[in-house]
Amino acid sequence: MLRDLQRTFRAAVMGQSDDALASHVRAPCGALAARIDVYRTTVQESLADVLATAFPVAQRIVGAAFFRRLAGAFTAAHPPQVPQLSAYGDALPDFISAFAPARDVPYLSDVARLEWARSESYFAADAAHLDPATLQTLAPEDLDTLEFRLHPATRIVPAAFPILTIWEVNQPEVMDVPAVDMSIAQRVLVTRQNDVVPMREIGVGDMAFVTALAAGSGLADAADMAMAVDADFNLQTTLQDHFLGGTFAAFSPRR
Repeated sequence: MLRDLQRTFRAAVMGQSDDALASHVRAPCGALAARIDVYRTTVQESLADVLATAFPVAQRIVGAAFFRRLAGAFTAAHPPQVPQLSAYGDALPDFISAFAPARDVPYLSDVARLEWARSESYFAADAAHLDPATLQTLAPEDLDTLEFRLHPATRIVPAAFPILTIWEVNQPEVMDVPAVDMSIAQRVLVTRQNDVVPMREIGVGDMAFVTALAAGSGLADAADMAMAVDADFNLQTTLQDHFLGGTFAAFSPRR
């Protein structure tokens, strides 16, 4: 009984139905619909605020009014599934891709993916970053077969648009947003260091390299995959960048 009532209340405040809840509500003053609407407005506005906090650049790009319209449509179609507001919004980038009013902003969904990757990285599990000095204990012939485990906060976001540049020029301190060449594709690596979430653009070879390692390939095989798509891929430079950036958490000999 209580669970059914909770589900009925949830449906009402998410704008799906008032009828089933009406029999459970007493309105000694004021219209019944208006009293239910108070809760609906509070819940939906609160969820819109959560999304605006998680996707500030997306909101800045389209403006607060449009974003509220987007958020309202999203919350109606995708109400929260877990009691954790920091986890709410993971489906918004895909929702934007299918949201007809946003079709004139084709890069918006990819920018939202980058913002969500930043949120995931920030809230990811803690783990030590790989200390490259530990590699010095290995025999040279063992290096090629090493498997690297990504740090829990590491994410890669590929896009057909310059999403990192778009994100950078839409920060609060940027008063005049410059023109951006939308024909440039960018791949962005996101991770976390000391509660800061740095981002950097990586090349197509680097993305292939990290993706292969994440899938369980050994170091040599991952490097081969990288060079297959980028003849200029440099393994030594790439590893140095990843060690400095905290991409990896550990390594192990390949079984």
